[in-house]
Amino acid sequence: MNQLRFTGMFVLASAMSFLISCGGGTGGQQANTDTTGTDTTTTAATTAPVANTEITTPQNMVVITHKVADYEKWKTAYDAHDSVRLSNQLHNYVIGRGVKDPNMVLVALKADDMEKAKTFAKDPGLKKAMQNGGVTGNPMIGFYTVTFQDTAVIASDIRVSTRFTVKDWDTWQKAFDVNRKEGLDNGLSVRAYGHDADDNHKVMVVSAITDTAKANAFWQSDMIKKRMEAAGVNSKPERLVFRIAQRY
Repeated sequence: MNQLRFTGMFVLASAMSFLISCGGGTGGQQANTDTTGTDTTTTAATTAPVANTEITTPQNMVVITHKVADYEKWKTAYDAHDSVRLSNQLHNYVIGRGVKDPNMVLVALKADDMEKAKTFAKDPGLKKAMQNGGVTGNPMIGFYTVTFQDTAVIASDIRVSTRFTVKDWDTWQKAFDVNRKEGLDNGLSVRAYGHDADDNHKVMVVSAITDTAKANAFWQSDMIKKRMEAAGVNSKPERLVFRIAQRY
């Protein structure tokens, strides 16, 4: 027991001697602890976290496209019908107007209940409300499951809605995501995409147009034709270029 105590004291003494010889002491003199004139403040480098603006949780949406005789008259009638939409669990999201034809209107609504939305779309009251608002021709109503959204704020308010069909949704989605940077390099920034609620072979993509000349050239290029063919697109894309008139 005494031997263990002695050994422990010897180790402690040796350690203290080692610290002193390595600068832990000052050769028998008192260490100078005056820090006057010495900046001891350390500034930690901080990096602001990058906000994730992408949403991949599926969102039910209804997209309606139609022409109107007079936009202002239609908008007044549309606003007056808001309580009816809400009672059917439909929420305003975006209204767009065609760039070439401002009387071509696109309405996007978020739907809490897709079956209720489908029933509402067949309601004679909706047809009458559209007629009263000056809707001309037959409206095109699409029910979509949007699987990707980018909510980042960007300067451009011009969008393009593109509809087409594909052989296989998963194959198309993988190919599209891999090649998304090509779109960015050619004036197109993807804002949302998804498929028909009942048929994932019917696809819709909405992109912001950041450079009109580049986007138009890209749409006519062999590059995009080859990309779409490789991704399994089997119909001619239908595009509507529109400007956001109101975002809710």
